Order: sequence, then structure tokens, then C-alpha cells
Amino acid sequence: MRSLPRLRWAALALLVTGCALAARESTPVASPGRTSRAIAEARGDVRVSPDGKRTAVRYAGWTTRDFGAFRSYAYDDVRPEPPVQKAVMPVGVVGDPKKGRALFLDRQKGPCSGCHLVPGDDVWPAGSVGPDLSTLADRTLPDAYLYQQLWDPRVTFPVTVMPPWGAQGVFTPEEIVHLVAYLQTLHGPPPPEKDADRNPFTRRKPTGFGDNLDPTNNPAVVRAEEAQALWSARGPKGKACADCHAGLPQTAMRGVATRYPRVVAEYGRVMSLEDFLSVHAAATTGRALPSESAANLDVTLLVKMASNGLPVAVDTTSPAARAAIERGRASFYRRVGERNHACADCHTPDHGANKFLGGRFLGDVTGGLTRHSPTWRTSQNDVWDMRKRMQWCMTPLGANMLAADAVEYAELELYLTTFDVGKPINAPGIRH
Repeated sequence: MRSLPRLRWAALALLVTGCALAARESTPVASPGRTSRAIAEARGDVRVSPDGKRTAVRYAGWTTRDFGAFRSYAYDDVRPEPPVQKAVMPVGVVGDPKKGRALFLDRQKGPCSGCHLVPGDDVWPAGSVGPDLSTLADRTLPDAYLYQQLWDPRVTFPVTVMPPWGAQGVFTPEEIVHLVAYLQTLHGPPPPEKDADRNPFTRRKPTGFGDNLDPTNNPAVVRAEEAQALWSARGPKGKACADCHAGLPQTAMRGVATRYPRVVAEYGRVMSLEDFLSVHAAATTGRALPSESAANLDVTLLVKMASNGLPVAVDTTSPAARAAIERGRASFYRRVGERNHACADCHTPDHGANKFLGGRFLGDVTGGLTRHSPTWRTSQNDVWDMRKRMQWCMTPLGANMLAADAVEYAELELYLTTFDVGKPINAPGIRH
């Protein structure tokens, strides 16, 4: 079941000469032999220079660091989770609380304050995924105990969501000694809070603003409206979408989005609307709509808006769908990357859901995360779909992202969509 979709997809993609040439320019991170139909920066490639330096190809402004040393979501990445490590504090290293605090707040290292609150007006924005550490030193925990929790907390707490900072090499032994020294200075009582929003336990939860279908608030609506011209324009093959789907897209596409992602028999794999458009448009009109291109996202918005108000009704019962959903579920709980995190660590009620990770309020998968996608990101001034969001999450986890149209992401998205079944589509969403 796992290899067949990849083989069919690879066979289809090899017919596309341009994409095949692009793939040869880079080294694919995941699923060798499969050629992506995504834009170059969304393929998850790693380029190797003549001197052996490896550079990850990602979106503008994202890190180009190669995280190939750490396991990813690729189905053919069979590396196990990093083994649990016991540690002993190094002898002869004197901890410096000032250095420890700087490391605690270092955004390139963690920051630890993304999950834990500590005193200080400069601790912004702190998170609440982990416990408040403002008075940790009052517990009189031994230095050796704290050192182990920072090195690899799984020794004490097997199901913790805290990364094994030392075991994975994020912090050096000396740096962890400095961190322990800082933590041992955190005696109570904490100083009076000057700003309730600094404290994630008193911070106001974000609320929606405006009607997410109002073009004065949501620029994604305008982009969808502009896509109607593309809908009617004929491609190189002399055909337009409108030639096969009679009428306005608002009526011709009514109900289509409720069934995606789904197993598309023609291509032998799960596809989202974005995935399907990337192959269907080229096959029927001759016009390329690469995954993560503006044109692909705009047409996706146009099609999805045609189903607004209708309940999500993806297939969850056929044998192929059930098998794909189970693979998606396994990915959701799979820990990956330098941080050794899983989607479930942030988006389930037992862990991070409905808490703050830094300034970000983490969504709860059980409430549904997909029916508002694609979404206008006010922080990015752009439209993001579920795939770009998945790729973005890989970066802070320290894992190489897969191609936006990878089957692994498609099946993960199908699993996530099962929580939206029966709930009305309301796209495009809008959030920070």
C-alpha cells in the first residue's frame, strides 16, 4: 500500500521533462525517484556544492541549513527516534547565571522562553506549553537533576514534549551547566507583573477580527475573485477550465472541495485540491499550476469558496482512504528533527493545544484545522495553504521539509481533515 502511490506518481511525473530536469539540479531530501510539481523553493531539495557543502532550498527568508542528520516525515526515512541518553555534569566547569540566562532567551538556540515563563520585561513573548519556571529554585532540585532534564528529559519523563537539548547537540555540556546555574537563581516570589500579556497564563487569547470573507479585511478574497479570469482563459492546449465545467465556478464547483483531500484513482495517491490542480490543469489546458505558485493557490481559493457553508465530507470509509488516514495519523505522532517533536506535541489537548508557544496560540486538532485553508496570513502578507504551513513547521523543528506535493503531507492533511468532517467550509481563513 505504501509503495504503490509513490511508484505511480513517479511514473506520471517522469513524463514531465521540465520537472525532471529541475530535479536533477538538486538532491531530493525525501522519496528518491519522485519528481515534484511544486515551485523550486517548495520542493524540499538540498543542493550539494563541489566542496561538499549542503544547502537547503527553501522559501525566501527561511534558513538554508541542511537538517539531513535528523529524521524527517518521509516514508522512506526509516531512522528510529534518537535513543534516550543519561548524562553526567562535566567536572571543572563553573556555571555562569548571566550566560545561562542569555542562552535561555537565545532565539537561535531555543528559545527556552518559547515554552517557559521566567521573570524579566525582556522575556517576550513567553509561552505556556511548559511550566512556569519563575520560582524553580525554591524546589531545591539538585544541579545534576536539572542537568539531566536539559540534556535528555526522557530519562525521567518518557512522554515529555521537551526536546533532548544536549543529546541532540543543540546545547553543549558547558552551555547546559550555565543554564543550570541560571535556573538555580529563580527564587520567589516573582516580581509583580507589569503587563498581563507578557505572562502567557494571563495573556488574552487571540480572537478573530472582521468577517474572513470580507475583502476589506481579507485580501485572499480579492485574489480568488481575480482567479476567475484564469478560470476562463484558454491554455496552450486551447482549452479553459470553463470549457469542461460549465457555468460560473461558484456553481460549477459547488461541493467539490468538500471531498478533498481524497484518493484519486487516476494518480494512485491521496491529493489535495492543490495537488490535483498541479497535474489536472497541465493535462487538460496545458497551463502549469505548480504547487505553491500564486496561480495554484488562487484557483484553489476560487474552488474552495464555491463550497463555503457546506460540510466537509472526505472519504473515511473506503479501504484506500482508511489506509492513508492511518499513515497520516502515524505521521502526526511521529517525532522528527533536531527538536524530536511531533505534530501531536503542539496540537493535541494532552500537550500543547490551546496554549502559547511563544506568542503563537496553538490550534487543537480535535476542533479541526483545515476547513479555513488556504488562509491569509497577516504576518506574512500572503496566502498559505496547509502544505506551506507544514513545511514551515519543519524548520523550527530542525527537520528537512518534504516537497509541498509529497504524498506524506497529503496523507497527513487527510488525517487532519477527518476532524473537520461535518463542519462547514469557511475559506479563505485569516489569522496572524
